[in-house]
Amino acid sequence: MTLSTRFAPSPTGPLHLGHAYAAWVAADLASRERGRFQLRIEDIDQTRARAEWEAQIYLDLSWLGLEWETPVMRQSDRLSEYQRALDRLWRDGLLYPCNCNRRDILNAATAPQEGAAQSFGPDGLIYPGTCRDKPRPKTRPPDLALRLDMAQALGQAQYCFTETGRGPDGQTGDITLARDHILRNTGDVVLARRDMGTSYHLSVVVDDAAQGITTVTRGHDLFDATQIHIVLQSLLGFDVPRYHHHRLIRDDAGKRLAKRDDARAIRTYRDDGYSVSDIKTMIGLG
Repeated sequence: MTLSTRFAPSPTGPLHLGHAYAAWVAADLASRERGRFQLRIEDIDQTRARAEWEAQIYLDLSWLGLEWETPVMRQSDRLSEYQRALDRLWRDGLLYPCNCNRRDILNAATAPQEGAAQSFGPDGLIYPGTCRDKPRPKTRPPDLALRLDMAQALGQAQYCFTETGRGPDGQTGDITLARDHILRNTGDVVLARRDMGTSYHLSVVVDDAAQGITTVTRGHDLFDATQIHIVLQSLLGFDVPRYHHHRLIRDDAGKRLAKRDDARAIRTYRDDGYSVSDIKTMIGLG
């Protein structure tokens, strides 16, 4: 099987040094194996995505010396695919509508009767199940958020994936996650948000399968999301890719770089006369 990797930025701001590192990791891994390097524009959040930022992504990656397959996949062109996946999960009885807002979730999770400390997962505060046992309509409502009933989805199976990089605590190799571990550490995650009709977790799984991605490369901050993704891959009948998590590029204070940090934007370094070799040295690839 030909190894295939991808770099999947969101066009919501300038690419920074962390993006350069992530793109090079994916591209170099594919190059070493004579595989495929693909690009995907993750623009499902149309309230923040901008055409000018997408155009800047192509310019920045080209300046860094990267080449990718065309045409480029854009998530905004694939909304019907996400709806098909949701339809399948709804028919299988694995989704339920939720009208809780963040304040509702916080209040329910911290109420005295819960009897437990707050617990956080890949999506933040783990959902306490407020809407899980409410009557479910026969047809999928188009105007409400949809959550995965994780207990129903998991059954009694164990879930496995192969880590070829390292997780934040040094996890590597073949990793097995028990049902109770996933349930306790993720809860009922949102698969369709009210304002976009999908979610990061759903779209990334559907798109990785469509692009034939065999190795997912990404930062340590997304390691815990892997347990959600391998469950969805199982439910939707997709192959489980290998995962290759890598270190994050941080600022002088140790904080992960963000798109609002224009001082470390690739475009800023280029405009200031830095070379690609300089960029590689800064992020430990020189």
